[in-house]
Amino acid sequence: MSKITAVSLGVLVLVGGTLAGGAKAEGKGFLPYRDKASVSRGEAIYEESCAACHGAALEGEANWRRPGPDGRLPAPPHDPSGHTWHHSDMVLFRLTKYGPEALVGGDYQSNMPGFDGVLSDRDIVDVLAYIKSTWPDQIKEAHNARNE
Repeated sequence: MSKITAVSLGVLVLVGGTLAGGAKAEGKGFLPYRDKASVSRGEAIYEESCAACHGAALEGEANWRRPGPDGRLPAPPHDPSGHTWHHSDMVLFRLTKYGPEALVGGDYQSNMPGFDGVLSDRDIVDVLAYIKSTWPDQIKEAHNARNE
């Protein structure tokens, strides 16, 4: 049985197509977006931890492509109109866990916090699975291609 580390430090492990915790990986990445239990958990966590900024309907904040008065970009949408699906599962996981500032580096500033220590790795994966589950098939397929 092959073992692939899906997240840095081996925290989340994909073994034989199954994520730690039992959810089945889908597509070419590791988000279990067809696993009803993962998606349901992710939706509840999203509502509690993400919707205030990214919108209850994944719509993001207004004018999300333009910096606000503080020089920071508003929260982008996670629906098909945004750029979430342009990033691989791993990039999305790391952005959520560590925050954009940690990944981009330099003097980049973001209003989005990292959720390390707030949400478990499984919580983050389930939130991302929920988001992906809402996309049309064509967008899911394009996102799966990003995971190659």
